[in-house]
Amino acid sequence: MTTDISTNTNKENKNSLWIGILLIGLGVLGIIAPNISTIVVESWIAVLLSSAGFAKLVYAIQTREQDGFIWKLLLSILYIATGVMLFFNPLTGIVTLTLLLGSFLLTEGIFELILAFRLRSKANWTWALGNAIVTLGLAAIVLSEWPFNAPWLLGTIVGASVVVTGISRIMLSLNSGGYSLNSSDGTMSET
Repeated sequence: MTTDISTNTNKENKNSLWIGILLIGLGVLGIIAPNISTIVVESWIAVLLSSAGFAKLVYAIQTREQDGFIWKLLLSILYIATGVMLFFNPLTGIVTLTLLLGSFLLTEGIFELILAFRLRSKANWTWALGNAIVTLGLAAIVLSEWPFNAPWLLGTIVGASVVVTGISRIMLSLNSGGYSLNSSDGTMSET
């Protein structure tokens, strides 16, 4: 049995390219409508927490004869209560989530920076470095402006981060496909 590796690689590069394009489109939508995207992000997290809480509650009830029932029950109540609070008090949730976003972006930026330096042997590794720098910059903006710009900042920052991640993924997939971008004139060439 033989496997055509070049076909698999080309398919993976094409999928990665399309995912990058999709990320850019979604990020632009988030930037264009920051108040709406902020509410969407906050509501989505509320639904996720509530759903996870109900799943934990079912699990707690199913395993009530085992050790730790009360702790499983308390955790499920915590998840449900947090999700409900976010859903019915969106402004408080947005302010809190904005602080969490700043912390997340700071951590993500550090991890992206480490990743970029591990990719130094790749032709377009500087795109991953740029992604790290932008992400760290976004973290600084979020944390320095918090809580005053929370209503629009969350959606804008998430949108910008998604756009930069999409660009980074496109450039890395082009590199994997045997192409690189010439920085001097902006044209593509085979490597």
